[in-house]
Amino acid sequence: MAASAAVLLLVWFVCLVSGDVRSNSRLLAGEHKAWLSSPNGTFAFGFTASAGQGGNEYLLAIWFAQLPGDTTLVWSPNRNSPVGKSAAFEFSSSGDLLLIDSDNSTVWSSNTSGLGVQAAVLLDTGNFVLYNDSSDHPLWQSFQHPSDTLLPNQQLTVSQQLTVSRPSDGEGQYTLGMAQETDSLSLTLTYSLPSLTNASGWNYSYWMGPDMSNVTGNVVAVLDNSGSFGVVYGDSADGAVFVHQNEGDEKGLMSAVRNGSTGSPVLRRLTLEANGSLRLYRWDDNVNGSRMWVSEWAAVSNPCDIAGTCGNGICSLDETIPSAKCKPLPGFARGRNGTMDKRGSCPEYKRSDFKISVMKQTNYYFSDDSVIANYSDGQTVSKCGDVCLSDCDCIASVSGVDEETPYCWLLRSLDFGGFEDSGSTLFVKVRSDSLLTATTKDVVIPIVVVTAVLLLLLCALLYYSVRKRRQLRRSIECSLLHLSGAPMNFSYRDLQIRTSNFSELLGTGGFGSVYKGSLVDGTLVAVKKLERVLPHEIIGGRRNLDMAFDVDNFFYPSLAFKEMMNKTPIRAADRRLSKVVKEDELMRALKVAFWCIQDDVFTRPTMGEVVRMLEGSMNVGTPPMPQTVLELVEEGLDQVYRAMRREVGQSSAYTFSTTRPSSYATCSYSTMSPR
Repeated sequence: MAASAAVLLLVWFVCLVSGDVRSNSRLLAGEHKAWLSSPNGTFAFGFTASAGQGGNEYLLAIWFAQLPGDTTLVWSPNRNSPVGKSAAFEFSSSGDLLLIDSDNSTVWSSNTSGLGVQAAVLLDTGNFVLYNDSSDHPLWQSFQHPSDTLLPNQQLTVSQQLTVSRPSDGEGQYTLGMAQETDSLSLTLTYSLPSLTNASGWNYSYWMGPDMSNVTGNVVAVLDNSGSFGVVYGDSADGAVFVHQNEGDEKGLMSAVRNGSTGSPVLRRLTLEANGSLRLYRWDDNVNGSRMWVSEWAAVSNPCDIAGTCGNGICSLDETIPSAKCKPLPGFARGRNGTMDKRGSCPEYKRSDFKISVMKQTNYYFSDDSVIANYSDGQTVSKCGDVCLSDCDCIASVSGVDEETPYCWLLRSLDFGGFEDSGSTLFVKVRSDSLLTATTKDVVIPIVVVTAVLLLLLCALLYYSVRKRRQLRRSIECSLLHLSGAPMNFSYRDLQIRTSNFSELLGTGGFGSVYKGSLVDGTLVAVKKLERVLPHEIIGGRRNLDMAFDVDNFFYPSLAFKEMMNKTPIRAADRRLSKVVKEDELMRALKVAFWCIQDDVFTRPTMGEVVRMLEGSMNVGTPPMPQTVLELVEEGLDQVYRAMRREVGQSSAYTFSTTRPSSYATCSYSTMSPR
């Protein structure tokens, strides 16, 4: 019987450790690969790149191996001490697991040397275990040394904790563990800070599970295969308290404790996150077509209910998204413990050196260690800020009403953060203006001086630019006045005066209207007021909009631009010029015409440049299509053509002529509009 049992035990053990790793093995961090995989391929153990380190630092870890695009870690012994690519993981011949950094220092050890360890196995549960060949009981297992994650069937005992450090300061730490009171026990989330004077440090519990009284036997927190989470104690079925219970799960917690070696059919994890939130996640293969982790439960839904979310600052909720907004405390210099730099001890304390900054509708998380005194009489509560100002040890005070009882707490430190509370007021001691002046000068005055200098430079630059332009314009005007026959310049205001505000209309052309005006010496002039800009009354020998042509050719600017771009300008020319005009001259004339009607006045050439371009002494680049022309083309010339066809019966035209000794002038007008 004994021999048969031994054979069965040996067969069972061989099956169990298939795919195991024997002692005297080694893996380099730079290889960045799995050293072990669980039999069903769900989990992997080895080195993976540390998040946020640019791929230059590595963690020894266990992770979910089959999730696309997701390397979610469930255990790591060196989360806060990543190693370089030259580091190595060793399974020594003595049976010890060692993580050795590039400087040959030991970062982590399983401390199993001399226990007869011969094989390492990664189970389907995600538990990494060490065995010898003569026993089925693990000599060491990762489930007994949790980091920040609890997997299904993994038990968290009274002596164990899930922990995670805040990434922002590296000192504050969140933990999930059992809190033992005098006659009760509860699962608790705690935020802790190291103390300079107290070895146990400062901590604040911001969430507690159901309270359990008169607990006997072993006590463990466990996540079962059905996704329920709670605490199991004793041996009876009644000794189970659910913190979170999935529908229909009645005995899962007790079953998870008794049959903890089985894997979970659904991938789940309970993770204590870096922001202090404890969340239960389930992997879902179809979330609107995506595969991702889905949150099934959270211990704290409001991030401002988590101590330390904003360091020692004040937390408020963003109304648009469920996230925290942080506001710093007034007058604080963030040090190791986040306390105010009072720059002196009580013997040198002077009340006149400080003042109180009032933060209404604000409360604060504080530990018992930080309390100096607590007052409940109305007279003291009404002067809670002044009371703190009179106490050299007080750094802040908070007042309010709790169940109709007023309170005033005097605090020696502000460590765990504040939050919005309509029933409380926070009074923070800060240095008075006389002592803040030096600091203010150091920071504010340089900023003001630099800003003032920049503004002065900008103003000087603008003034110089405007003045230079005016001088240039005046120089040009003066030089033109001395040239015989040079054109005279007029401002728009001058033209308004000389034409009596454009009151006497002489006629209207394709580009605008012509008004009668007179110069100072009485000389009569004709002033043309441009109302639309389309290609200069000459190349095509036709109107810009001519219904005598078909839909492709009735709008001359579009036709002229197309033929210019196709390098066939002769097709846009007046037929009477076809035998006498040169194509290169015609192309130059079209380009100049389109440059002169650009919408941006600064891109139009001067008259001197126009003359040089037409003479051929200045190169002419290809112009873009003017916006005025482009808009009409984009509206659809066929639609414009049909609309004008309908209006042609309502159109009117007239021609008048004035005979002069040496010229004959003709002006045509049409009521038709291209719009």
